[in-house]
Amino acid sequence: MSDISTLRACAYRIRRYALRMGEVQGQGYIGQALGWADVLAVAYGHAMKYRPEDPKWEGRDRFLLSHGHYAIACYAALIEAKIISEDELETYGSDDSRLPMSGMVNYTPGMEMSGGSLGQGLAIGVGMALGLRLKGSSSFVYNSMSDGELDEGSTWEAAMGAAHHKLSNLICLVDINNQQADGPSSKVMGFEPLADKWAAFGWHVQRVNGNDLQAVTTAFEVARNLSDSQPRVILFDTLMGKGVRFLEERDKNHFIRVDPPEWQQAIHYLDQSQTEGAAQ
Repeated sequence: MSDISTLRACAYRIRRYALRMGEVQGQGYIGQALGWADVLAVAYGHAMKYRPEDPKWEGRDRFLLSHGHYAIACYAALIEAKIISEDELETYGSDDSRLPMSGMVNYTPGMEMSGGSLGQGLAIGVGMALGLRLKGSSSFVYNSMSDGELDEGSTWEAAMGAAHHKLSNLICLVDINNQQADGPSSKVMGFEPLADKWAAFGWHVQRVNGNDLQAVTTAFEVARNLSDSQPRVILFDTLMGKGVRFLEERDKNHFIRVDPPEWQQAIHYLDQSQTEGAAQ
């Protein structure tokens, strides 16, 4: 198992890369990137099989970014994984960049699907998992999605199909940050009791604190090593803006715009938090 201090440093760098990209455009889905960084650190820094020099390697695990607006978080993870060069972050969201503001498979190495319209990733993941099983592959498909996607009927159709086909090579990662464009996710469309719902659809379910690296790592290990034939879902409760207090405390941080000096202030707070955490 990867050392937690190593994963903590990985999550810190993912957050920092995301903030630097946000500064390029002066805005972005930074709250989600900061909140989801610990899950991405464990996915790319511990759990997944991939080759940085060969993003299309057939033996890789597949990571689907269903919530395409989390692209800034995924790019940060791909930079940390050495699939994308750090130099490219300065091009984020610019014309002819390989890092558009929403994830697109034809632009970015390591991106497995084009996201944007929510609720599509899990269905694509079902198809990929079926295809890999037919090939006799041992690779996993990870579907990363938002709690807002729980509003979509296609998500639950795909969940039912995955259980029917006993797709034990499919792991769904759900970010429960309780925020979407129209307000708190639980008020837009109530989704609790969420663990019970997934279980009723035939999935193996875990629910953990998505900002606790030990809990996240253990959850990945459990999901990967189950001996049964169920698809697996991990529900991660996360804090948007994690690591930068003045962003954590915002009432609305689904899409963040801040004044130019605040970007460097955010990086300073993140650096300070990392230093204090390492000293403990």
